[in-house]
Amino acid sequence: MVDASSVTLPPGLSPASPLFLREDEVRRGIELLYFGYSHMIRGADAILERHGLGRAHHRALYFIARKPGLPVSDLLRLLSITKQSLSRVLAELVARGLVRNEVGALDRRQRLLRLTEAGIELEAELFEALRARVTEAYGRAGQAAVTGFWAVLMGLIPVEDRALVLSLETSRAG
Repeated sequence: MVDASSVTLPPGLSPASPLFLREDEVRRGIELLYFGYSHMIRGADAILERHGLGRAHHRALYFIARKPGLPVSDLLRLLSITKQSLSRVLAELVARGLVRNEVGALDRRQRLLRLTEAGIELEAELFEALRARVTEAYGRAGQAAVTGFWAVLMGLIPVEDRALVLSLETSRAG
């Protein structure tokens, strides 16, 4: 558990009430998530627009970059979209030379995804737009707040999906 006294809040933002499960506090958290996300993603949106791509393309690029050789089935679970939607997104990314499909070594029916050099470059540019904002916010909030934030976000992920999400961390560390 994060010690609230070790968290530095931005000016004008008061700490969560001891009654943090009340509707007003929950609504406040939902609003902050919504506005924080929309402000964080704006720089990436501008890059995507220049390339004629959307947020679904960005999410696919991001997760493929995080776990090269990612099976299509895992990407489908991570994105929580229909097979039809994912097929459309992947077809466009492949056609633009950003992603390539590989046949699995153990199971030839399995399709594994990797970024091409162009895909790596675009994903890095998109990541940089996000990294700058998140790094600044993390730095202002401090380690204890970041840990608490991660705990809240992990709590929003269904238990059955947490291992897949945690495997992204394992692949990065490995």
